[in-house]
Amino acid sequence: MVEVNPQPESRRPQAPSQAGLSIGEAARRTGVSVHTLRYYERVGLVVTPVDRTHGGRRRYHPLDLEWITICTRLRATGMPIRGIRHYAELVAAGRGNEEERLDLLESHRADVLAGIAELQENLKLIDHKIDVYRGRLAAGDADQLWAPNRSPGAD
Repeated sequence: MVEVNPQPESRRPQAPSQAGLSIGEAARRTGVSVHTLRYYERVGLVVTPVDRTHGGRRRYHPLDLEWITICTRLRATGMPIRGIRHYAELVAAGRGNEEERLDLLESHRADVLAGIAELQENLKLIDHKIDVYRGRLAAGDADQLWAPNRSPGAD
């Protein structure tokens, strides 16, 4: 079983037919490229082998689309490929390693929260600089803002 938070209706992949989706349709529905889908499979990020037609073409099913969404979101939050691969291996192994999965996700969550906190601090600096520039422009003395003096002949 794959745990996926519900997506807004407009972003939720539509259920493929029983025959499955082509790689192009799976890419379109998940928002990743065909190349990315092949890459995920090649580097071991999938939890089940992707189904194939008699002719060898990939066919994606709801579980595949859900898992692709998980991988994409983990990557978007900065989880390294090796971390996603480890998580995929744990999920694919089945029951008995839930605590290890939880530890992995909690550790990643802590990293994400630390990154958000750092971004918020950086945003405070940007907001401060914007306030300074607006104030100086409104006061008509923006030309007094600090700028490094360049020595003659220095580049």
